[in-house]
Amino acid sequence: MSDSRFSITRRRALALGAAAMMLPGAAIAQDAYPSKTITFICAFPAGSGADVLVRYFAEKVQAIAGQTIIVENKPGAAGSIAAEYTARAAPDGYTIFVHSGNSTAGNMWLLKNPPINPETDLRTVATVNKQAFALTVRNDSPYKTLADLVADQKKKGEEGTYAVNATSGRVMAEEFKRLAGLKTEPVQYGTAADSVNDMMAGHVDFGAHDPVFALGQVRQGNWRILAIGSPDPMEGMPGIPTFKEQGYDIDQLGWWGVMMPAGVSDDIANTVNGWFQKVLETQEGKDFVISQGGDPFISTPEASQKLMADTIVQWKRLVEVAGIEPQ
Repeated sequence: MSDSRFSITRRRALALGAAAMMLPGAAIAQDAYPSKTITFICAFPAGSGADVLVRYFAEKVQAIAGQTIIVENKPGAAGSIAAEYTARAAPDGYTIFVHSGNSTAGNMWLLKNPPINPETDLRTVATVNKQAFALTVRNDSPYKTLADLVADQKKKGEEGTYAVNATSGRVMAEEFKRLAGLKTEPVQYGTAADSVNDMMAGHVDFGAHDPVFALGQVRQGNWRILAIGSPDPMEGMPGIPTFKEQGYDIDQLGWWGVMMPAGVSDDIANTVNGWFQKVLETQEGKDFVISQGGDPFISTPEASQKLMADTIVQWKRLVEVAGIEPQ
């Protein structure tokens, strides 16, 4: 066979092969998921309470998935930067956002121009915990009870201040203010850690903090918790009274979820859900979640997505009730 005939035959074979791959029903082999490094997105800086939780699950899921998992911290805009980054990523299963479902839903109503709709631009595939934000004071504060705090804040009026850095804390504190008849002003911080010095120095009267960070400060002897936003006592925060138990009808039990770009396949959604479920089914996983002030919370991908949709509706009302103007 001449070289020219061989070249023509080879080109014809390649062309026929390419045409066959374009025929209806032709299958193209793909690597099984996961086949490369996975990125977990954290909406707060390294060392924050959120970062502790995200890195724990990254370590445990990595062992189950059999692939390297790295954590990327994308703080800012009350979690919206991280949420938008996730929504714009390829829906291939390699970008996973582990964050507060309440904050993600609440930003729909707290921002004038929210960058995404978490119901349609994200797919919530799993839940991690139920948790409640905490009303905190420094350990040597004169406020020994919520009643002490309310009495003094009424005297201070607009001179009273509270520290806040997260969406859920802001809404909880504002609803408390409304129910208690207070005019206390919020002081916004970039992170919970940024508020510690002002809390300890008495520059702000109290704080509205996430349970992970709040309990960390309690264990260090820096702060006390006067109330939590869940309607019922929580296993992860034993002995700490709820607002409801103290006469304030606040029901703001939050949850953390696992979110991915919309369009991710059912197979991938089920796989990722299974990873987190395996972690939460271990005693170590349960103990970790409880130690961080939460209660373990397992649900299916379908139930998780519905919870996000329901939370968006719920938070529209909460933001209106709290009287917070979109920024």
